[in-house]
Formats: sequence, C-alpha cells, structure tokens
Amino acid sequence: MTDILKLIKDRDPGEKEFHQAVKEVIESVKPVLDRNPQYRKDAILERITEPERTILFRVPWMDDQGQVQVNRGYRIQMNSAIGPYKGGLRFHPSVTLSILKFLAFEQTFKNALTTLSMGGGKGGSDFDPKGKSDPEVMRFCQSFMSELFRFIGPNTDVPAGDIGVGAREIGYLFGMYKKLRNEFTGVLTGKSLGWGGSLIRPEATGYGCVYFAAEMLATRNNSLKGKICLVSGSGNVAQYTVGKIIELGGKVLTLSDSSGYIYDEEGIDSAKLNFVMRLKNTRRGRIKEYIEKYSEAVYTEIDTSKDYNPLWDHKADCAFPSATQNEINAKDAANLMKKGVSLVAEGANMPSTPEAVNIFLDKKILYAPGKASNAGGVAVSGLEMAQNSMRLNWPSEEVDQRLKIIMKSIHKTCLDAAAEYGVPGNYLAGANIAGFVKVVNAMIDQGLV
Repeated sequence: MTDILKLIKDRDPGEKEFHQAVKEVIESVKPVLDRNPQYRKDAILERITEPERTILFRVPWMDDQGQVQVNRGYRIQMNSAIGPYKGGLRFHPSVTLSILKFLAFEQTFKNALTTLSMGGGKGGSDFDPKGKSDPEVMRFCQSFMSELFRFIGPNTDVPAGDIGVGAREIGYLFGMYKKLRNEFTGVLTGKSLGWGGSLIRPEATGYGCVYFAAEMLATRNNSLKGKICLVSGSGNVAQYTVGKIIELGGKVLTLSDSSGYIYDEEGIDSAKLNFVMRLKNTRRGRIKEYIEKYSEAVYTEIDTSKDYNPLWDHKADCAFPSATQNEINAKDAANLMKKGVSLVAEGANMPSTPEAVNIFLDKKILYAPGKASNAGGVAVSGLEMAQNSMRLNWPSEEVDQRLKIIMKSIHKTCLDAAAEYGVPGNYLAGANIAGFVKVVNAMIDQGLV
C-alpha cells in the first residue's frame, strides 16, 4: 500500500488534496485487496488512480473594459468503466489540478454508489465569476466551451455545475456547445427547466444529504425532529440542507461564507432562509448582511490565523459541513465532540481532514463521508440525463421519490459493505469499498484499456 502512495507522490508532487483522497480510499480497501489478489496482479490501484485523460487549456476572454484576460481550463476524465464521465465544473480562484483530480477521483466512487451508469470526471477553471458582469461571464463561458466541446458529449462526458457554476453559467456553456455542435443534446446537467433541466436538481445535494442523515439516525431509532444542527456554507447545498432540516423538524443555528458566519440562537426558519436565498442567489451579497435584517443573530468574521473555526464550537446534535474541502480540522472535530454532536453528514466534498475523520471514527458517532451523503446531486443529474434521453420531464414528486430511494439504497450499500468486510457501522469504509469494488470489477471485465 505504501508503494502505490509513494509512486503517486513521486509522480505528482505537490498535489496534496489528490494524495489525501487516494490515501483515504486505499487504506479503506486493503481488506478487499487482501481477499482478491487478482486486483493486485491486474495493477488496479495503479490504473484507478491515474486519470484516463487530463485536459488542460487556456481560456482567453475580454472584460468589460476591453482588456484581454487569460485563465486556465481543466477537465479530468478519471474513469469511464461504468458509464460516461460525469462530474461538475468549478469556477473559483482556488482551482488547481490537484483539487480537480481529487474531486474526479471521489466522483468516480460516488457515482458508482448511486446505482446509475455514470463514470467519474471533474473540471473547471481558476476564473472567479464573483463580481463579474453577465456579459463578462458569458464571454468567459463561451471561450471555455470553445475548447471543452471537443472532449464532451451525452455519451462521452456530461459536465454539471459546482462552486461558481450555477444556472447562468450552465446556460452560457450549453448555448455555445449547441452552436458549435449544431445539436441539442443532454450534454450538460443543471439546465433550466424550460430547456431540458430536471425538477429537484437544485435541491438534490442538500435534500439527499439530509435524507442520508435521517437514514443513519433511524438505525438508532432516532430522527431529526428536535435536533440542533450546525450548517456551514450558504450556497446551493447549504440552503437546501437547511430547508429539508426545517421540514423534518430540526433547528439550524448557523450559515457561513468565505468571510465569516452567522449564529442565530432562535433558529433559521423558512422566512429567514428565504432571505438568505435572495441575498446569495439574486443579490450575490455577503452572509454578514443577515444581522442587518435579523439583529438577534451574531456575526463572526473568520480569522484564518487561528487553528480552528468557531462555527464548529457551538452546542448541537448534528453537523452538516457544506462549504468546501478540509473545513473541519482535528481541533474543530474535537470541539464538535465536546459540544455534543453525534452525527456529521458531509454536504461538501472531503470537508473533513484525515485527523478529523479519525476522531469521528474513534468516537463511533454517525459519520457520513461526502461520497455517500452528498451523492444526491449527481444522482438527480443522472435522472436529468435519463429524462433528456426520453425527451420528457418527470414531476417533482417523482424525482424527489427517486432521490429518496437512491439515498436509501446508498445507505444500505455502505452498511452492507462495511459489515461484509469486518467494519460494521463504518460508513467511510463501506462507501469506499462498495464504490471501489463496482468500478474495479467493471474495469477487469473490459480488459486492459
């Protein structure tokens, strides 16, 4: 096991996020490799950790002042053993090759858990849409797609949105693809309802995460009713996580963005959530504006020089990290345990550091890794692909019911795999093992390609 990790680190130095994701999976699947020596003989670890294709390109575009700008564009086509590459596009200054490789690697196993036929991929750019005008975002998206279109298609690679890529960006990207290809196909998911989108898609990641949390609590004859919850982030995932928690009887105290977080001891109810959605989705404002409307809340700026995030230092029952990777470190995890948290369900991708995860596992709390608990988004993307293929739209109730069934299935798959390999109740190991076995068996069936 150490040999493959050394090989990856030597071959891809500096890609710490990718190394972290690979190490987590490899450590979890050791029992699988011990039971199946053929996997080692077929060099499965060497093959599954290397992208099938890595695409890197420049994206020149012109801002509103007539100045030419240049960004980098990426698409990581990680694994297509069980279906076309599927995964989001992220537009954010923090985007690097390492982050996209880690996301594509995670996406491969997440997609395998959904029961749908989707491979793993991820892409994006270091372009920051925040503060840009609509014409600037349009020009960037058109330039980005003028290169990406060569490598994607409804049966090859179907990107979606992610951080910085919402309905506006998907629309501009799709329009350029349609013009270049002269065809109207389901090449992107997260589209607007009027031209091929799916109901429940915006809600899916947040709803799915809460459905998964509810399934975990049910194993202990419990529910979300009356539970005090901490949620980070204030974007799409966080918003709909809060909405579903409220619907199921829970109480949410926090939301955040890159500048700080709000703590509302009275709870964020539906009216307050609607204000946040208008603030973040329409006005693209900062979460600190919440206290101007609701003075009973407290706003705290995030001090990045500190070794912990005070958002995770409040008394609560459940935590839903829904912002970004590695937002919960060991000190944050310890604070959560001290404050009584007994469930952590990840809405973001890899939001907990390895040290934090070890604390959750040692304390035997209900801990759901993102590849399981936030799979609802890509699951409904898969349902959008199915609807596009059939040229129809399912009603929201049908999509939501299918999402519930998928999240229930993922939960059972994780528990069954964990029990089969001697780590009952360990959702992290169960998710990694179940996703890994499905992908690997498909790779072996298809030969050395």
